[in-house]
Amino acid sequence: MEFQSLKLFLDIAQTRSFIRSAEKNYITASTLTRHIQRMEEELGQPLFLRDNRQVHLTEAGEKFLEFAKQSWTEWRQLQHSLSPMQGELEGELKVFCSVTASYSHLPPILEKFRQLYPKVDIKLSTGDPAQAVYEVQSLSADISLAGKPELLPNNIIFHYIDDIELSIIAPRIACSATQCLQQSPIDWKNVPFILPVNGPVRKRIDRWFKEQKIKEPKIYATVAGHEAIVPMVALGFGVALLPDVVIKHSPMNNQVSYVNLSSPITPFELGICVQQRRLQEPIVNAFWSLLTKI
Repeated sequence: MEFQSLKLFLDIAQTRSFIRSAEKNYITASTLTRHIQRMEEELGQPLFLRDNRQVHLTEAGEKFLEFAKQSWTEWRQLQHSLSPMQGELEGELKVFCSVTASYSHLPPILEKFRQLYPKVDIKLSTGDPAQAVYEVQSLSADISLAGKPELLPNNIIFHYIDDIELSIIAPRIACSATQCLQQSPIDWKNVPFILPVNGPVRKRIDRWFKEQKIKEPKIYATVAGHEAIVPMVALGFGVALLPDVVIKHSPMNNQVSYVNLSSPITPFELGICVQQRRLQEPIVNAFWSLLTKI
């Protein structure tokens, strides 16, 4: 079985799309399909089920996924150990973070890393911060900036960087949300909220709802990520609990107002997460070692 085929299998398992995986690896969809078909012939089992919308792993595919992750990681480690350029790190480091973190926290870290290891090619991808830990678990990223979850997976280690403060923001324009906020006391049950789908921020707002004894909050929308929520608040669709750093860096921060609360929302920890076993890889280990010196 070819290691390149293992990598293609892992990409499909992550993207759930043959087309996107083919584009990512600069091959045709038919070539990608042939790789998977050869693997399925060797295993004697189908690895994927396809419908009109998405690709799903079969039961055999789920079992093979763990083997593929471990084998691909060990292959990369072997490549590094046999490289004639061991004295100077060279290769690729895949980094994942939110859009905001890419300019609020990541730049000074990458600047120091590039100074020390100029031949390492950094591949940055951005997206919903709630997916940061999964990106590392699925090997889509080598390291990621993540809000520390309440329960950190056993195979993931976390390096603290900063505390992220949170605030509730409201529109400045006249709308149903601002009308509710003008009441005294505020009837929070009738205030429309815009929420992130999941992640540490969603955990904080769900906890706040319980503290306020709001069993059925009025939810206008749930949104993947944080950056898109600020414009929705500014346009008058509701209020939202968001990290202060997201609000500060939003181009629409002058169109929202902070809501004074009787007690502040508990901040969450932002840090770098990585699979512990990946620290055996020279590039990942070099990045992790750098963090301890910053």
